[in-house]
Amino acid sequence: MSQLPTTGGRYLLIGLVWLAVSIGAGALGWLADLRPPAPQLLLLGLTASLLAAAATLSGFRTWLGALKLRQIVALHITRFVGAYFLVLHARGQLPFAFAVPGGWADIAVASGALVLVLLVPNLTEHLIALLVWNVAGFLDILFVVVTAARLALADPASMSPLLRLPLSLLPTFLVPLIIASHVLLFWRLARTRKSPIA
Repeated sequence: MSQLPTTGGRYLLIGLVWLAVSIGAGALGWLADLRPPAPQLLLLGLTASLLAAAATLSGFRTWLGALKLRQIVALHITRFVGAYFLVLHARGQLPFAFAVPGGWADIAVASGALVLVLLVPNLTEHLIALLVWNVAGFLDILFVVVTAARLALADPASMSPLLRLPLSLLPTFLVPLIIASHVLLFWRLARTRKSPIA
């Protein structure tokens, strides 16, 4: 009998605990007092931990390898959060350099994910489109992270909404998952021809 459902349940439970801790940290205001580069180091540490776990834990790597490509892509629909960046910029709460380019790019990437998930029956037959989307999404999230770090270092108050709920979930939960999932997709695309899983 396959151990995958049990293993998958374990990793999903870990993810839910991580999410709960992230929500709790934001609700209690623990992140609001952090000053650069602490939030950036936290994000990098969480991302590196995910990638290290995937590289070193065979059970986790096997589970990731069994996920359908559209399940991984579907995570990126959450990037419609970019619309909230635009709202906060319009209210004067986020700087243009972060909110507008990053917000519109996130909306574009999320829209692409939605198209791939809903309108492409078999992603393994559209590997070039998936690769182009993944490259664009990866470059976007790198731009967002680097821009946020640059602006926070220059003026910590300008990026303070990212340290309060609901946006505090970005550095503590969603962005590490997004970055790691892009790396996972690159890995999966490299081996999909041998074992197609759409």
